[in-house]
Amino acid sequence: MKHLFAFIFYLFSLFSNAQKSDFGNWLIYFGNQPLSKKINWHNEVQYRNFNAIGDLEQLLIRTGLGYNLAENNHNVLLGYGFIHAQPYNALTNNKNHINEHRIFQQYIYKHKYSRIIFLHRLRYEQRFINDNFNTRYRYFLALNIPINKAVMQKNTIYASIYNELFLHGTQAKMYDRNRLYGAIGLQLSQYFKLEIGAMSQILAKTQRTQFQIVVFNTLPFQ
Repeated sequence: MKHLFAFIFYLFSLFSNAQKSDFGNWLIYFGNQPLSKKINWHNEVQYRNFNAIGDLEQLLIRTGLGYNLAENNHNVLLGYGFIHAQPYNALTNNKNHINEHRIFQQYIYKHKYSRIIFLHRLRYEQRFINDNFNTRYRYFLALNIPINKAVMQKNTIYASIYNELFLHGTQAKMYDRNRLYGAIGLQLSQYFKLEIGAMSQILAKTQRTQFQIVVFNTLPFQ
């Protein structure tokens, strides 16, 4: 654990040296707490920066109520997200301030093959951005692969990989973006996981990489 946190601080200091960089940083928290055997509460905060930290790109807060269809392997969820973005104006290099309200519906299916854990997520979003409205479809496929143990338990080191495709629902051009992510994770306890990795975001004409630190908090129903 000491070596892991030392590595995190090293990476922060490395990327903090360059205030203007194509390598951004996302600090992410995902929470999932059961309210009953069938109903769960999803809560999420993402603090996205243009640099290591301090140059805000986006603040994303997302929450929702989910319902387990069968043995926690199938879950449907209705959610809401608030996104505050501060993109740079290309002409003046000043920041714009954009607020978005987002309603979304999603379906998650989890399964396991050998020691590999698969997660599929289909999400449909309705996005209210200032005075504009559009929709978007997303397909997310993730794999968690235990490395030092056969199953996910305390002190398991694992590889985390995902790909997510975004498609516009109401705009002429269907393709929005694709995200490809790779990380090393550590199962800190029964309830917490930590991942450190990088995500490449590929848009129609540009590509950008984000360093990510992700904390997962998942509780069982008592």
